[in-house]
Amino acid sequence: MSERDGPFTLDDVTVVMGTYNEEAAIETVLSDIDAATDGRADVVCVDSSSDRTPEIAREHGARVIEQQPLGYGVAVRAALYAAETPVVVTTDCDDTYPMDRIPDFLEYVNDGYDVVSGDRLYWGADEMPAFNRLGNATFAAIASVLVGERVHDTTTGMRAYRREVVEDVDYTQNTGLSAELLLRPLCRGYDVLEVPIEYDERLGETKLDPLEGGAEILGSILKVCAEERLPLA
Repeated sequence: MSERDGPFTLDDVTVVMGTYNEEAAIETVLSDIDAATDGRADVVCVDSSSDRTPEIAREHGARVIEQQPLGYGVAVRAALYAAETPVVVTTDCDDTYPMDRIPDFLEYVNDGYDVVSGDRLYWGADEMPAFNRLGNATFAAIASVLVGERVHDTTTGMRAYRREVVEDVDYTQNTGLSAELLLRPLCRGYDVLEVPIEYDERLGETKLDPLEGGAEILGSILKVCAEERLPLA
């Protein structure tokens, strides 16, 4: 492993997220990030809120980039590209993901993985609505057939990426960005590791309609795999 490739420390990590009216959860999420990283990781929030979310984020030291509400993928993609560190960790702003796993994800990156993806379904994701669990299991099954290897959780919001992966891939999807962020690196031969993580009940109300959002995610999976020109397994 060259000096450029690591070993990375928590000072080399940026945690990024799109935020939209999450004042009920954002303070908890940012506090958990600080606790998990000893306050050493940068945080970037791309925000389109009409509530106090951006104010709270700034009070906790996050860099906030404000934009019009254009959707999940637009915000997260902007946050990814705004990060300047060698390792970028994505998460959601609703307190569903275990921020205390960030050091573990970093360790896997230092072990040589390009993408480390949190698998919410491994332990059942009991806090996730049953319809969402079924949809996510279906997405994973379809993606597994299309990429020719087992995929467990295509839509998790918590992953760690080496910066070169972010820079190499032109991400195009919006609602389906989470799936794209996993599938394009897989299709291009990057070393991807899925690791089990716990998943908690969200704070605040969801903004995603499960039927409409699910259809868009499925469309993204099919589109991305077709564009990558992978043969069916």
